[in-house]
Amino acid sequence: MAKVKITETVLRDSHQSLVATRMTTEEMLPVLETLDSVGYHSLEAWGGATFDACLRFLNEDPWERLRTIRAHVKNTKLQMLFRGQNILGYRHYADDVVEYFVQKSIANGIDILRIFDALNDPRNLETAINATKKEGGHVQAAICYTTSPVHNNEYFVKYAKQLESMGADSICIKDMSGLLKPYEAYDLVSALKKDIKLPIQLHTHYTAGVASMTILKAVEAGVDIVDTAISPMALGTSQPPTEPIVASLAGTEYDTGLDLKKLDEVCRYFTPIRERYLKEGLLDPKVLKVDVNALLYQVPGGMLSNLVSQLKQAGKSELLDEVLAEVPRVREDAGFPPLVTPSSQIVGTQAVYNVIMGERYKTVTKEFKGIVRGEYGKTPVEIKPEFVKKIIGDEKQITCRNADNIKPELDTLREKVAKWAEQDEDVLSYALFEQVAEKFFEYRKNQKYGIDGTNADAENKIHTV
Repeated sequence: MAKVKITETVLRDSHQSLVATRMTTEEMLPVLETLDSVGYHSLEAWGGATFDACLRFLNEDPWERLRTIRAHVKNTKLQMLFRGQNILGYRHYADDVVEYFVQKSIANGIDILRIFDALNDPRNLETAINATKKEGGHVQAAICYTTSPVHNNEYFVKYAKQLESMGADSICIKDMSGLLKPYEAYDLVSALKKDIKLPIQLHTHYTAGVASMTILKAVEAGVDIVDTAISPMALGTSQPPTEPIVASLAGTEYDTGLDLKKLDEVCRYFTPIRERYLKEGLLDPKVLKVDVNALLYQVPGGMLSNLVSQLKQAGKSELLDEVLAEVPRVREDAGFPPLVTPSSQIVGTQAVYNVIMGERYKTVTKEFKGIVRGEYGKTPVEIKPEFVKKIIGDEKQITCRNADNIKPELDTLREKVAKWAEQDEDVLSYALFEQVAEKFFEYRKNQKYGIDGTNADAENKIHTV
């Protein structure tokens, strides 16, 4: 058995999960060379919600963040999370935008793209996979792990084989809600290793309290790489802590080869940062507690905070239990989509409406109609025809790959962004988050010319992606 490799998530998913992606590049900078010297398989450092949060809340250029990290990380692969045809946004984009985003991500320093689709619809990964291969990047195709009457090991192995045939270089089990329990992980990894010739990586969250045990059983079943977070930024809705995993495997056939003393340097750097987040209220102690109910409701941590916030705004906080009970019912109606961005927000918001209105589907959101219509792809289970009629009436469902209906967008976007553009990549920032990007470009221009500009959208409000 080869040694187990570790991907460190502290620069991306760990702070996305704990503090709504608010870690700044300035906070990362002093520890980058130490992280680079540890010997990790990769550093997950970009993508996911970091792009949006940089522009919206931190007045940072996400492309500049990536270039800065790359300049200080010379030996370790940099990894990003990429939402297939959604890129890092919330709708499907034209193929030319997806291809250009992949090209620029790799040109600016990304080595590994972890590419997933919220519905596990392989058609939504085609363009991103082909573009990554063309640019010489590593395609890590991800399976969104969830549980339902149709999601079993046979389903996941079949999907992984599809991804392998599409050109994936490795496969990730993406357990975004922390639902994967230890013995189920053993069985799933064993099944994948039996039929798939590619390296298998496991990504999970500590939300339900089982994640370190899950990693251990996955390791015993032959998983090649696991995601962990340095201990001050681990646990709760983040990943299992790096150091105990490394210590547990030391001296065994699975030894990671990482040095605990070196990891302690990283730990000591992030400890005061964590303390400051707690003191400032950015890190809510609630997200650090074990919530075994996550296994019942299948609600990822970020989705839970969204539900709480929506109910609070409506003055209906007391209805949380009813909304949590409604989420699985809405999910079943919608064809059992895995709950991950953007489907988690769509299903969650619809559940809130159903409960607050006192009548199911009295008010239906545009995005929920989009899932039923097929805008986001093919759902794992076909949605019942009578439910389709109830939600979208006589409108036709989209059965093809929805991106085939989207005309090339890049040239039009370039014209629109011309007055602000200072680099090629600005067109991509604008494509994903038009209004937010405009405000950031104005802020950047004002800073450059010594005007005291502030980004009006950058107050410190929680924004979970």
